[in-house]
Amino acid sequence: MKTVKVENLIEGLCRIPEAEFTCDNVYRFLAENPVDVDSIAAYFHWSEKFYTRNLIFKNERFEMMTLCWNKGQVSRIHNHADQMCWMTVPIGKLRGQNFRAVEIDETKGFCRLQETDQFDLSDCLTAKVELEEPIHQILNLPEFDERAVSLHIYSKPFDKCLSYCRETERFSEVSLAYTSVGGVICDGIQL
Repeated sequence: MKTVKVENLIEGLCRIPEAEFTCDNVYRFLAENPVDVDSIAAYFHWSEKFYTRNLIFKNERFEMMTLCWNKGQVSRIHNHADQMCWMTVPIGKLRGQNFRAVEIDETKGFCRLQETDQFDLSDCLTAKVELEEPIHQILNLPEFDERAVSLHIYSKPFDKCLSYCRETERFSEVSLAYTSVGGVICDGIQL
């Protein structure tokens, strides 16, 4: 499989005209240009406590980061603050689980979720989070028995999203932070 260095991937994304920076066009671009793993290795930082968010590139249109997952780590159920998202998994295997809000009361922070489709990603396969059904969770299941790295691109960078808890049927806005920026661990982060 022919791969491209992350610098070339970023340049290619930057060359896509604003009007053509759509869910399907970026999805197709990523599928046709799998990232060279060695070119993103500087952005691999793992923690035993949590999966890590490692910023590679950010401008006003999109941000790109690696997420590094130890065995058994999972994200909270969340959305992407009305932004498009694409991901690919160049190392390991991850499962995505989508959800639909079957009942919601924003004034009370109440939300009942129902699982919908799920998908597995590995070998640089590309996925997108649909704006019509944006609530999802990413899991590195224990039975996958390996670390994983996912490369994420988010249209319009964001620093807050909604996080959902199925047990309490509640949701709330949470702040997001990077573990590293440009390969350098952020101040105050203990891995």
